[in-house]
Amino acid sequence: MLLTLFRLRNIIEVYQAEVYQVLSGACVDGNAGAPALRREGLYYYIAMEEQIVSVLNTRSLRNVFGASDEHLRMIRKALGVRVTLEGTRLFIRSADREAVRKGAILFEQLQQLADREGALLTPDDVSRAISEIQLSDEITHIPPMEVYGGKRIRPKTAGQAKYVEVLRQKEIVFCTGPAGTGKTYLAVARAVEALRVEGIRKLVLVRPAVEAGESLGFLPGDLQAKINPYLRPLFDSLADMMDQDMLTRYMAEDRIEVVPLAYMRGRTLNRAHIILDEAQNTTSLQMKMFLTRMGEGSRIVVCGDSTQVDLPSHKKSGLSDALVRLQNIEEIGRVELGQGDIVRHHLVQRIVEAYEAEEDYSPRE
Repeated sequence: MLLTLFRLRNIIEVYQAEVYQVLSGACVDGNAGAPALRREGLYYYIAMEEQIVSVLNTRSLRNVFGASDEHLRMIRKALGVRVTLEGTRLFIRSADREAVRKGAILFEQLQQLADREGALLTPDDVSRAISEIQLSDEITHIPPMEVYGGKRIRPKTAGQAKYVEVLRQKEIVFCTGPAGTGKTYLAVARAVEALRVEGIRKLVLVRPAVEAGESLGFLPGDLQAKINPYLRPLFDSLADMMDQDMLTRYMAEDRIEVVPLAYMRGRTLNRAHIILDEAQNTTSLQMKMFLTRMGEGSRIVVCGDSTQVDLPSHKKSGLSDALVRLQNIEEIGRVELGQGDIVRHHLVQRIVEAYEAEEDYSPRE
Protein backbone atom coordinates (compact mmCIF):
# COMPACT_ATOMS: atom_id res chain seq x y z
CA MET A 1 0.00 0.00 0.00
CA LEU A 2 1.32 3.41 -0.94
CA LEU A 3 0.72 6.21 1.61
CA THR A 4 0.35 9.63 0.01
CA LEU A 5 1.03 12.59 2.32
CA PHE A 6 -0.46 15.96 1.57
CA ARG A 7 -2.01 19.01 3.18
CA LEU A 8 -5.80 18.93 3.13
CA ARG A 9 -6.07 22.41 1.64
CA ASN A 10 -4.07 21.25 -1.41
CA ILE A 11 -6.32 18.30 -2.24
CA ILE A 12 -8.11 20.05 -5.12
CA GLU A 13 -4.89 21.38 -6.66
CA VAL A 14 -2.73 18.26 -6.36
CA TYR A 15 -5.11 15.29 -6.44
CA GLN A 16 -8.04 16.40 -8.57
CA ALA A 17 -8.73 12.86 -9.78
CA GLU A 18 -9.33 11.73 -6.19
CA VAL A 19 -11.43 14.68 -5.00
CA TYR A 20 -14.78 12.97 -5.49
CA GLN A 21 -13.60 9.79 -3.82
CA VAL A 22 -12.16 11.68 -0.84
CA LEU A 23 -15.16 13.94 -0.27
CA SER A 24 -17.80 11.25 -0.81
CA GLY A 25 -16.19 8.21 0.77
CA ALA A 26 -13.25 9.01 3.04
CA CYS A 27 -13.61 9.63 6.73
CA VAL A 28 -11.15 10.44 9.47
CA ASP A 29 -9.74 7.29 11.08
CA GLY A 30 -11.14 5.15 8.27
CA ASN A 31 -14.46 3.51 7.49
CA ALA A 32 -15.34 0.04 6.20
CA GLY A 33 -15.46 0.09 2.42
CA ALA A 34 -14.17 3.68 2.14
CA PRO A 35 -10.65 5.04 1.66
CA ALA A 36 -9.13 5.92 5.03
CA LEU A 37 -8.44 9.61 5.72
CA ARG A 38 -6.31 9.94 8.87
CA ARG A 39 -5.23 13.19 10.49
CA GLU A 40 -1.89 13.90 12.12
CA GLY A 41 -1.59 17.56 13.04
CA LEU A 42 -1.99 19.68 9.90
CA TYR A 43 -1.50 16.65 7.64
CA TYR A 44 -3.87 14.04 6.32
CA TYR A 45 -2.99 10.60 4.95
CA ILE A 46 -5.00 8.79 2.29
CA ALA A 47 -4.31 5.06 1.99
CA MET A 48 -3.71 4.47 -1.73
CA GLU A 49 -4.27 0.96 -3.05
CA GLU A 50 -2.02 -0.38 -5.80
CA GLN A 51 -1.90 -3.40 -8.11
CA ILE A 52 0.65 -4.28 -10.77
CA VAL A 53 -0.21 -5.82 -14.15
CA SER A 54 2.47 -7.38 -16.34
CA VAL A 55 2.64 -6.14 -19.93
CA LEU A 56 2.28 -9.04 -22.39
CA ASN A 57 3.86 -7.14 -25.28
CA THR A 58 4.10 -3.56 -26.50
CA ARG A 59 1.90 -4.13 -29.55
CA SER A 60 -1.02 -5.38 -27.45
CA LEU A 61 -0.54 -2.60 -24.91
CA ARG A 62 -0.66 0.10 -27.62
CA ASN A 63 -3.86 -1.53 -28.83
CA VAL A 64 -5.31 -1.44 -25.32
CA PHE A 65 -4.36 2.22 -24.75
CA GLY A 66 -5.87 3.20 -28.10
CA ALA A 67 -5.02 6.01 -30.51
CA SER A 68 -3.75 9.02 -28.54
CA ASP A 69 -4.54 7.06 -25.34
CA GLU A 70 -8.28 7.29 -26.03
CA HIS A 71 -9.06 3.94 -24.38
CA LEU A 72 -6.81 4.72 -21.41
CA ARG A 73 -8.74 7.92 -20.71
CA MET A 74 -12.02 5.99 -20.88
CA ILE A 75 -10.77 3.52 -18.28
CA ARG A 76 -9.40 6.20 -15.97
CA LYS A 77 -12.66 8.13 -16.06
CA ALA A 78 -14.94 5.10 -15.65
CA LEU A 79 -13.07 3.47 -12.76
CA GLY A 80 -11.47 6.51 -11.14
CA VAL A 81 -7.96 5.06 -11.20
CA ARG A 82 -4.53 6.38 -12.12
CA VAL A 83 -2.48 4.25 -14.51
CA THR A 84 1.26 4.57 -15.01
CA LEU A 85 3.59 2.47 -17.15
CA GLU A 86 7.02 1.65 -15.74
CA GLY A 87 9.07 -0.64 -17.96
CA THR A 88 7.03 -3.82 -18.49
CA ARG A 89 4.63 -3.17 -15.62
CA LEU A 90 1.41 -1.21 -15.32
CA PHE A 91 0.69 0.35 -11.93
CA ILE A 92 -3.00 0.78 -11.10
CA ARG A 93 -3.61 3.13 -8.16
CA SER A 94 -6.60 4.61 -6.39
CA ALA A 95 -7.96 5.25 -2.90
CA ASP A 96 -10.78 2.82 -3.82
CA ARG A 97 -9.64 -0.79 -3.39
CA GLU A 98 -12.42 -2.19 -5.58
CA ALA A 99 -11.57 0.23 -8.40
CA VAL A 100 -7.94 -0.89 -8.33
CA ARG A 101 -8.87 -4.56 -8.39
CA LYS A 102 -11.31 -4.09 -11.25
CA GLY A 103 -8.80 -1.96 -13.15
CA ALA A 104 -6.15 -4.67 -12.90
CA ILE A 105 -8.58 -7.31 -14.13
CA LEU A 106 -9.73 -5.05 -16.98
CA PHE A 107 -6.18 -4.45 -18.26
CA GLU A 108 -5.40 -8.18 -18.08
CA GLN A 109 -8.53 -9.03 -20.08
CA LEU A 110 -8.02 -6.31 -22.70
CA GLN A 111 -4.38 -7.31 -23.24
CA GLN A 112 -5.36 -10.94 -23.75
CA LEU A 113 -8.17 -9.93 -26.10
CA ALA A 114 -5.82 -7.74 -28.15
CA ASP A 115 -3.17 -10.46 -28.23
CA ARG A 116 -5.63 -13.22 -29.17
CA GLU A 117 -7.76 -11.42 -31.74
CA GLY A 118 -4.98 -9.47 -33.45
CA ALA A 119 -7.43 -6.83 -34.68
CA LEU A 120 -7.51 -3.28 -33.32
CA LEU A 121 -9.69 -2.80 -30.26
CA THR A 122 -12.44 -0.23 -30.73
CA PRO A 123 -13.88 2.18 -28.15
CA ASP A 124 -17.00 -0.02 -28.19
CA ASP A 125 -14.89 -3.05 -27.23
CA VAL A 126 -13.38 -1.16 -24.32
CA SER A 127 -16.71 0.30 -23.23
CA ARG A 128 -18.29 -3.16 -23.25
CA ALA A 129 -15.40 -4.57 -21.18
CA ILE A 130 -15.73 -1.73 -18.67
CA SER A 131 -19.47 -2.38 -18.33
CA GLU A 132 -18.91 -6.09 -17.70
CA ILE A 133 -16.38 -5.32 -14.98
CA GLN A 134 -18.60 -2.76 -13.28
CA LEU A 135 -21.82 -4.78 -13.40
CA SER A 136 -20.49 -8.21 -12.47
CA ASP A 137 -18.86 -8.15 -9.05
CA GLU A 138 -19.28 -11.91 -8.75
CA ILE A 139 -16.92 -12.31 -11.73
CA THR A 140 -14.07 -10.28 -10.29
CA HIS A 141 -13.95 -12.38 -7.12
CA ILE A 142 -13.12 -15.57 -9.05
CA PRO A 143 -9.35 -16.21 -8.98
CA PRO A 144 -7.90 -16.24 -12.51
CA MET A 145 -6.65 -19.45 -14.08
CA GLU A 146 -2.87 -19.24 -14.41
CA VAL A 147 -1.69 -20.73 -17.70
CA TYR A 148 1.69 -20.42 -19.41
CA GLY A 149 3.47 -17.30 -20.62
CA GLY A 150 2.23 -15.23 -17.69
CA LYS A 151 -1.33 -15.29 -19.00
CA ARG A 152 -4.34 -15.31 -16.73
CA ILE A 153 -7.71 -16.53 -17.98
CA ARG A 154 -10.75 -15.04 -16.23
CA PRO A 155 -14.48 -15.59 -16.70
CA LYS A 156 -16.21 -12.68 -18.41
CA THR A 157 -19.84 -13.28 -17.41
CA ALA A 158 -21.68 -14.41 -14.29
CA GLY A 159 -22.48 -17.74 -15.96
CA GLN A 160 -18.83 -18.30 -16.81
CA ALA A 161 -17.85 -17.41 -13.23
CA LYS A 162 -20.16 -20.11 -11.92
CA TYR A 163 -18.72 -22.56 -14.47
CA VAL A 164 -15.13 -21.90 -13.33
CA GLU A 165 -16.16 -22.41 -9.70
CA VAL A 166 -17.78 -25.74 -10.52
CA LEU A 167 -14.72 -26.80 -12.55
CA ARG A 168 -12.60 -26.28 -9.45
CA GLN A 169 -14.99 -28.10 -7.13
CA LYS A 170 -16.30 -31.15 -8.99
CA GLU A 171 -14.51 -34.18 -10.46
CA ILE A 172 -17.07 -34.56 -13.28
CA VAL A 173 -18.72 -31.51 -14.86
CA PHE A 174 -21.31 -31.23 -17.64
CA CYS A 175 -21.56 -27.83 -19.36
CA THR A 176 -24.14 -27.03 -22.03
CA GLY A 177 -24.77 -23.82 -23.96
CA PRO A 178 -24.72 -22.16 -27.39
CA ALA A 179 -21.64 -21.42 -29.47
CA GLY A 180 -19.30 -18.74 -28.16
CA THR A 181 -20.02 -19.14 -24.45
CA GLY A 182 -16.53 -20.44 -23.61
CA LYS A 183 -17.57 -23.99 -22.65
CA THR A 184 -14.47 -25.66 -24.05
CA TYR A 185 -12.06 -22.72 -23.77
CA LEU A 186 -12.53 -22.37 -20.00
CA ALA A 187 -12.36 -26.14 -19.49
CA VAL A 188 -9.05 -26.22 -21.38
CA ALA A 189 -7.74 -23.25 -19.35
CA ARG A 190 -8.58 -25.02 -16.08
CA ALA A 191 -6.86 -28.21 -17.32
CA VAL A 192 -3.74 -26.31 -18.44
CA GLU A 193 -3.61 -24.60 -15.05
CA ALA A 194 -3.78 -28.00 -13.35
CA LEU A 195 -1.06 -29.32 -15.67
CA ARG A 196 1.14 -26.38 -14.76
CA VAL A 197 0.72 -26.16 -10.99
CA GLU A 198 -1.16 -29.18 -9.64
CA GLY A 199 0.96 -32.05 -10.89
CA ILE A 200 -1.58 -33.88 -13.03
CA ARG A 201 0.05 -36.37 -15.37
CA LYS A 202 -1.60 -35.39 -18.64
CA LEU A 203 -4.32 -33.47 -20.45
CA VAL A 204 -6.55 -35.38 -22.87
CA LEU A 205 -8.84 -33.50 -25.29
CA VAL A 206 -11.45 -35.58 -27.08
CA ARG A 207 -13.90 -34.88 -29.89
CA PRO A 208 -16.24 -37.11 -31.89
CA ALA A 209 -15.51 -36.98 -35.63
CA VAL A 210 -19.12 -37.41 -36.70
CA GLU A 211 -18.57 -35.65 -40.03
CA ALA A 212 -16.47 -38.63 -41.07
CA GLY A 213 -18.72 -41.10 -39.32
CA GLU A 214 -15.81 -41.93 -36.97
CA SER A 215 -14.44 -43.92 -39.95
CA LEU A 216 -11.26 -42.06 -40.78
CA GLY A 217 -9.46 -44.74 -42.76
CA PHE A 218 -10.54 -43.48 -46.18
CA LEU A 219 -8.99 -40.05 -45.60
CA PRO A 220 -5.46 -39.39 -46.95
CA GLY A 221 -2.37 -39.17 -44.70
CA ASP A 222 -1.35 -40.68 -41.37
CA LEU A 223 -3.53 -40.67 -38.26
CA GLN A 224 -2.63 -37.12 -37.28
CA ALA A 225 -3.35 -35.80 -40.77
CA LYS A 226 -6.71 -37.58 -40.81
CA ILE A 227 -7.98 -36.23 -37.50
CA ASN A 228 -6.48 -32.72 -37.47
CA PRO A 229 -9.43 -31.03 -39.27
CA TYR A 230 -11.87 -32.36 -36.63
CA LEU A 231 -9.66 -31.49 -33.66
CA ARG A 232 -8.47 -28.07 -34.87
CA PRO A 233 -10.68 -26.08 -32.42
CA LEU A 234 -9.02 -27.84 -29.49
CA PHE A 235 -5.54 -27.06 -30.83
CA ASP A 236 -6.61 -23.41 -31.20
CA SER A 237 -7.54 -23.22 -27.51
CA LEU A 238 -4.25 -24.80 -26.46
CA ALA A 239 -2.24 -22.47 -28.71
CA ASP A 240 -3.75 -19.49 -26.88
CA MET A 241 -2.39 -20.76 -23.54
CA MET A 242 1.14 -21.90 -24.37
CA ASP A 243 3.66 -21.28 -27.11
CA GLN A 244 3.99 -23.65 -30.06
CA ASP A 245 7.33 -25.11 -28.94
CA MET A 246 5.93 -26.05 -25.55
CA LEU A 247 2.77 -27.51 -27.10
CA THR A 248 4.84 -29.60 -29.52
CA ARG A 249 7.12 -30.82 -26.72
CA TYR A 250 4.24 -31.73 -24.39
CA MET A 251 2.52 -33.67 -27.16
CA ALA A 252 5.76 -35.52 -27.94
CA GLU A 253 6.11 -36.35 -24.23
CA ASP A 254 2.48 -37.55 -24.15
CA ARG A 255 1.56 -34.95 -21.54
CA ILE A 256 -1.03 -33.50 -23.92
CA GLU A 257 -3.12 -35.73 -26.14
CA VAL A 258 -5.77 -34.66 -28.65
CA VAL A 259 -7.72 -37.62 -29.98
CA PRO A 260 -11.03 -38.57 -31.63
CA LEU A 261 -13.53 -40.26 -29.35
CA ALA A 262 -13.21 -43.63 -31.10
CA TYR A 263 -9.61 -43.94 -29.86
CA MET A 264 -10.64 -43.83 -26.18
CA ARG A 265 -11.94 -47.39 -26.04
CA GLY A 266 -10.23 -49.77 -23.64
CA ARG A 267 -8.23 -47.09 -21.80
CA THR A 268 -8.10 -46.07 -18.13
CA LEU A 269 -6.60 -42.62 -17.49
CA ASN A 270 -5.16 -41.83 -14.05
CA ARG A 271 -4.19 -38.34 -12.83
CA ALA A 272 -5.51 -36.77 -16.01
CA HIS A 273 -7.85 -33.96 -17.02
CA ILE A 274 -10.11 -35.31 -19.76
CA ILE A 275 -12.32 -32.98 -21.81
CA LEU A 276 -15.00 -34.13 -24.24
CA ASP A 277 -16.02 -31.42 -26.72
CA GLU A 278 -19.11 -31.49 -28.98
CA ALA A 279 -20.62 -34.09 -26.65
CA GLN A 280 -24.07 -33.69 -28.22
CA ASN A 281 -22.72 -35.74 -31.14
CA THR A 282 -22.04 -38.84 -29.05
CA THR A 283 -24.43 -41.76 -28.75
CA SER A 284 -25.48 -43.10 -25.34
CA LEU A 285 -23.04 -46.00 -25.64
CA GLN A 286 -20.19 -43.67 -26.60
CA MET A 287 -20.95 -41.40 -23.64
CA LYS A 288 -20.93 -44.37 -21.26
CA MET A 289 -17.63 -45.54 -22.75
CA PHE A 290 -16.09 -42.09 -22.34
CA LEU A 291 -17.20 -41.51 -18.74
CA THR A 292 -15.89 -44.89 -17.65
CA ARG A 293 -12.34 -44.06 -18.83
CA MET A 294 -11.91 -42.07 -15.61
CA GLY A 295 -9.17 -43.40 -13.33
CA GLU A 296 -7.74 -42.40 -9.94
CA GLY A 297 -7.03 -38.70 -9.50
CA SER A 298 -8.67 -37.77 -12.81
CA ARG A 299 -11.28 -35.17 -13.72
CA ILE A 300 -13.73 -35.13 -16.61
CA VAL A 301 -15.46 -32.19 -18.31
CA VAL A 302 -18.21 -32.78 -20.89
CA CYS A 303 -19.13 -29.82 -23.15
CA GLY A 304 -21.89 -29.60 -25.74
CA ASP A 305 -24.74 -27.69 -27.35
CA SER A 306 -27.97 -29.65 -27.49
CA THR A 307 -29.25 -27.45 -30.35
CA GLN A 308 -26.42 -28.53 -32.66
CA VAL A 309 -26.86 -32.32 -32.88
CA ASP A 310 -25.36 -33.80 -36.08
CA LEU A 311 -26.32 -37.42 -35.40
CA PRO A 312 -28.78 -39.28 -37.65
CA SER A 313 -32.34 -38.55 -36.57
CA HIS A 314 -32.92 -42.07 -35.24
CA LYS A 315 -29.97 -41.90 -32.83
CA LYS A 316 -30.29 -40.54 -29.31
CA SER A 317 -27.81 -37.88 -28.17
CA GLY A 318 -25.52 -39.21 -25.46
CA LEU A 319 -25.34 -35.76 -23.88
CA SER A 320 -29.10 -35.40 -23.37
CA ASP A 321 -29.29 -39.00 -22.19
CA ALA A 322 -26.49 -38.56 -19.63
CA LEU A 323 -27.96 -35.36 -18.21
CA VAL A 324 -31.15 -37.29 -17.39
CA ARG A 325 -29.52 -40.53 -16.22
CA LEU A 326 -26.99 -38.86 -13.94
CA GLN A 327 -29.12 -36.02 -12.58
CA ASN A 328 -29.34 -37.51 -9.07
CA ILE A 329 -25.60 -37.92 -8.56
CA GLU A 330 -24.67 -34.92 -6.41
CA GLU A 331 -20.94 -35.28 -7.03
CA ILE A 332 -21.45 -34.41 -10.70
CA GLY A 333 -21.54 -30.69 -11.51
CA ARG A 334 -23.91 -29.21 -14.07
CA VAL A 335 -23.73 -25.75 -15.64
CA GLU A 336 -25.96 -24.31 -18.35
CA LEU A 337 -24.69 -21.22 -20.15
CA GLY A 338 -26.98 -18.96 -22.17
CA GLN A 339 -27.04 -16.14 -24.71
CA GLY A 340 -25.82 -13.66 -22.10
CA ASP A 341 -22.59 -15.67 -21.76
CA ILE A 342 -21.59 -15.38 -25.43
CA VAL A 343 -18.20 -13.67 -25.56
CA ARG A 344 -17.31 -13.86 -29.25
CA HIS A 345 -17.93 -10.94 -31.61
CA HIS A 346 -20.99 -9.01 -30.43
CA LEU A 347 -22.84 -10.02 -33.62
CA VAL A 348 -22.68 -13.71 -32.62
CA GLN A 349 -25.15 -13.12 -29.80
CA ARG A 350 -27.54 -11.31 -32.14
CA ILE A 351 -27.24 -14.12 -34.71
CA VAL A 352 -28.09 -16.75 -32.09
CA GLU A 353 -31.05 -14.69 -30.93
CA ALA A 354 -32.30 -14.27 -34.50
CA TYR A 355 -32.15 -17.99 -35.26
CA GLU A 356 -33.86 -18.91 -32.00
CA ALA A 357 -36.60 -16.38 -32.68
CA GLU A 358 -37.27 -17.67 -36.21
CA GLU A 359 -36.89 -21.40 -35.66
CA ASP A 360 -38.59 -23.74 -33.25
CA TYR A 361 -35.53 -25.39 -31.76
CA SER A 362 -36.43 -28.79 -30.38
CA PRO A 363 -33.17 -30.47 -29.31
CA ARG A 364 -33.06 -34.04 -30.48
CA GLU A 365 -33.24 -36.44 -27.57
